[in-house]
Amino acid sequence: MPKLNENYQNLKESYLFSEIAHRVAAYSQAHPDQKIIRLGIGDVTLPLGSLAIQGLHAGVDAMASSDTFRGYGPEQGYEFLRNAISEYYARNGITVDPADIFISDGAKSDTGNISELFAADNTILIPDPVYPVYVDSNVMNGKTVTYLSGNADNQFLPMPDRSIAADIIYLCSPNNPTGAVYNRGQLEEWVNYALENEAVILFDSAYEAFISDPGLPRSIYAIEGARRCAIEFCSLSKTAGFTGTRCGYTVVPRELVFKARDGREMSLHAMWNRRQSTKFNGTSYIIQKGAEAVFSPEGIRQCQENIRYYQQNARMIADTLNHKKIRFFGGIHSPYIWFECPQGMESWEFFDYLLTNAQIVGTPGAGFGENGRNYFRLTAFGSHENTKEAMERFHRLF
Repeated sequence: MPKLNENYQNLKESYLFSEIAHRVAAYSQAHPDQKIIRLGIGDVTLPLGSLAIQGLHAGVDAMASSDTFRGYGPEQGYEFLRNAISEYYARNGITVDPADIFISDGAKSDTGNISELFAADNTILIPDPVYPVYVDSNVMNGKTVTYLSGNADNQFLPMPDRSIAADIIYLCSPNNPTGAVYNRGQLEEWVNYALENEAVILFDSAYEAFISDPGLPRSIYAIEGARRCAIEFCSLSKTAGFTGTRCGYTVVPRELVFKARDGREMSLHAMWNRRQSTKFNGTSYIIQKGAEAVFSPEGIRQCQENIRYYQQNARMIADTLNHKKIRFFGGIHSPYIWFECPQGMESWEFFDYLLTNAQIVGTPGAGFGENGRNYFRLTAFGSHENTKEAMERFHRLF
């Protein structure tokens, strides 16, 4: 009989979005005549920009000729895409060496897999509420998590606790689920804390393209010293609408060198390179050609057009909540609006109430942690028409 990884017994019974899908399917089956508006899962709805489509076509066409056909590519990603991403950083005033960039199929995979580089006895700080993958991937590996409390008092932006000597710190800014964004001073404090403790920040910047205030950092590497203490994850899912196309990247600076228990130096860059080379065969050449086009100045401009569309949806939701005097967070530099459940309801109770009485699907805050128990998340990724209709229904309900 095989000995199983019994850490899986420590996971919550159901993944958050699976439970949502189950409840919505049951309601839909019982009420087939009802139009359900889905503002829950953060999936985009607008098509890819024309330059991305051209890039994908160029990749497909290359496969039709023996002169340009590509088979296995480099596990780290093709040089043309790594250079394009490095140039994108440079246009935002940040220096990132292309050799430090690893192309993948998305930030979810990388933020989950990165935990393999770290031993089980690290002190791991993860904010609550939080994107569930950060927690579950560590639980699967037998690691214990210490939670940082994000709440209304700190604007859901927890700061370092000097009484805790952390080894690994997860930060997400703009935040999923709350939409909160760390400012420069706050990130400087986190970087200084990590350097003091010889800790590593795992910084998820998947929503950086939604930041419209030039004073807010779009990368942890905008902060001096971050290259010595931080790994950054990013994704084209929300930047360019690649949720179904799948492409992301992770930056692992070569400055991230730490001592093993036996005194030998170990490079996180070299470890991640070995991990990817061993367990990952690289992202499709076709997808990487589409991504290369995204990172051109015109490609980014097209992406920003779509992002502005979603930001208009966020304003519709925010205006409705303001009118109803419901306190909320996010929705400005993020596609997510995080608000207090009306009438003192808990989040799963409110989920069922909203689905049953207004046929709107959102995400219960409890699925993101204990501090989300009385909060709810809506996304701005629907169409204008559906978002407008959902807010009209919400207005009538409360």
